[in-house]
Amino acid sequence: MIDTVEQARTSGKIDQPYEALGLAADEYQRIRKILRRRPTSCELAIYSVMWSEHCSYKSSKVHLRRFSENAPPSSALLVGPGENAGVVDVGDGWAVTFKIESHNHPSYVEPYQGAATGVGGIVRDILTMGARPVAVMDSLRFGRIDDPDTARVLPGVVAGIGGYGNCLGLPNIGGETAFDASYAGNPLVNALCVGVLRADAIKLAQAHGVGNKVVLFGSHTGGDGIGGASVLASATFDLASEQKRPSVQVGDPFTEKVLIECCLEIFAADLVVGIQDLGAAGLSCATTELAAAGTGGMDVQLDLVPLRNANLTPEEILMSESQERMMAVVTPANLAAFLAVCAKWDVTATVIGEVTDTGRLRMTWYDELIVDLPPKTAANEGPVYNRPIARPIEQDVVVRNDGAELPRPRRGDQFRSTVLRLAASANLADKSWVTDQYDRYVRGNTVLAQPENAGMIRVSDDATTGIALALDANGRYAWLDPYAGAQLALAEAYRNVAVTGARPLAVTNCLNFGAPEDPGVMWQFSEAVRGLADGCRELGTPVTGGNVSFYNQTGMSTIQPTPVVGVLGVIDDVAKRIRHAFHTDGAGLYLLGETRDEFGGSEWMQIEHRYLGGHPPAVDFAAEQLLAKVLGEASRARLVDSAHDLSEGGLAQALVESCVRNGVGARITLPDGADPFVLLFSETTARAIVAVPHTEQARFVALCEEHGQAQARIGVTDMLSTELTVEDLFAIPIDELRAAWAGTLPAHLGV
Repeated sequence: MIDTVEQARTSGKIDQPYEALGLAADEYQRIRKILRRRPTSCELAIYSVMWSEHCSYKSSKVHLRRFSENAPPSSALLVGPGENAGVVDVGDGWAVTFKIESHNHPSYVEPYQGAATGVGGIVRDILTMGARPVAVMDSLRFGRIDDPDTARVLPGVVAGIGGYGNCLGLPNIGGETAFDASYAGNPLVNALCVGVLRADAIKLAQAHGVGNKVVLFGSHTGGDGIGGASVLASATFDLASEQKRPSVQVGDPFTEKVLIECCLEIFAADLVVGIQDLGAAGLSCATTELAAAGTGGMDVQLDLVPLRNANLTPEEILMSESQERMMAVVTPANLAAFLAVCAKWDVTATVIGEVTDTGRLRMTWYDELIVDLPPKTAANEGPVYNRPIARPIEQDVVVRNDGAELPRPRRGDQFRSTVLRLAASANLADKSWVTDQYDRYVRGNTVLAQPENAGMIRVSDDATTGIALALDANGRYAWLDPYAGAQLALAEAYRNVAVTGARPLAVTNCLNFGAPEDPGVMWQFSEAVRGLADGCRELGTPVTGGNVSFYNQTGMSTIQPTPVVGVLGVIDDVAKRIRHAFHTDGAGLYLLGETRDEFGGSEWMQIEHRYLGGHPPAVDFAAEQLLAKVLGEASRARLVDSAHDLSEGGLAQALVESCVRNGVGARITLPDGADPFVLLFSETTARAIVAVPHTEQARFVALCEEHGQAQARIGVTDMLSTELTVEDLFAIPIDELRAAWAGTLPAHLGV
């Protein structure tokens, strides 16, 4: 046996090796109890990464159960939480798998590789379900746009996402980029991937069948990323931890592209019993999870692992998070065919073990037994903490201070300048500086992409069926009220999918919060999970899977709680999709939904007054469902030319974005008696601005009245006009709007 923990300690190099690996004293004692002896250093390495916050969800499990306990019934859900990604049925024998995960801390340490390998990791999660990855998206958050560190981190992150995704030939069809001082030193890089497969071809991460072979294939194992995501995502950044940061993984998208094609050929020939990618925790994760989910035992010869660095120790091999690696379980009868496919694609494939019925994961290093443990204890039976929860005492003060005394614009010139300042603000401004670095149309199946409300792709080259995806979050809302904030993120993503004409179907999420040891953070987290679970139940959209990212703080400075929600929808015919921008002349403009005086956490408060307080907008899921139903029917009947959801910045911002995309002017007449400030800038939910052709206005109004959808005709598009005009208030030339909206990111980040 190699050195035990006690032998390492007595060497004098460190006091407690388990502490250096992030294990608490009671966790170490539990490992000793499980094994009934001292753990070897390799066993300790496995438990340390598998019981890390990032891999085990030990502080979040007790709350995440709400997603399954409160899950709405769904005939479309084929695979739910627990696998690498969720799978939903979209009809005609097709299924879609999608998931979002974080790569926050690695992207701060090394922006390009941190973001690039975040994309690579989520793509492999989708691949392991048996699907062809077909598109990616991302949700990004940085410090203030004028913060020097934003100028360091943001370009590298964007280049990493674009570099990896573009090389894979995957379109980046949407997402969001936002800025707030709370993310300085701790950016959020949440990456989503979606894949398509036949509904009867799902693959699972299971090692079944005694005597079946365990094959490691893909890149060789190196020293990059040892403990990478599993350690970086499980600790708070502070000055004392600087030298403990492990190296960030290094990605090779061309190797991953070959690996994808190799896997798809293997799947088509039905050559695997189970499959798992090597992401966070590397070989430790792949072996323990495959064994735990299968027959229950596995023998591995660790010295057979192909290495890039021959000097790696067994512990380093187990903890390495080198990219572009997969592990498959293959029957002896299929082994030759499996290896032949790998050879065809020039993918290294090595048999390193065998499935057993011992109920033990055993590993040897040149015939010396270095690991002998029950895999379920590492993969599924780690510590579960019910952390203390306490609502911060300052929360009541924050909510009470609703900013009612803040001056509001009253004159036309004040309204005009407010519209321009909001349009030019970092969060509302044009994000083309980011998205132009991504290929949005590669593969030829993209039908909607940024800056549309949601991305949309065909499920196959010869299908009319499409899927729409949107990612949304608002940290200010969640800071004011985490329960409502999570529901507002869900409602906005649901609405963004609905305004394309698609039917929202399922949800994934990435929950970004501070340190779980902080009772205030755990209150935020538990409230956000409760809000999201309740909202999904009301909307009938189950959570298919996702990710929790804790320790998003630098020292004592915590990010705004940021639950990012992704919603997937299906549309029967992509030719009937609804675009977001005005593109026809003489179309009637209809405001759908009721508008209320709701400004807590609004962009107006933030931009005009640097103020954050009050209650965020109320969520009305029945109204969201009604809006989605009306727009879905309008899409199928081809009653509308365009539709844009109303969210941050309210009606004013939606009008700006609808006009500048195609240079189409609009004349707006506000309803009699309406408060122009509230109507233009309120962020009330369940609303959209819709352009309806003159010939279809009677039918559209009848459709709204049939379903009880509130609607008001507030204007008309005018292709001959060069202005956005709000009668009796202001007129702004479209060129001036475009200059304000499009100039912000280039001005701060360079052209």
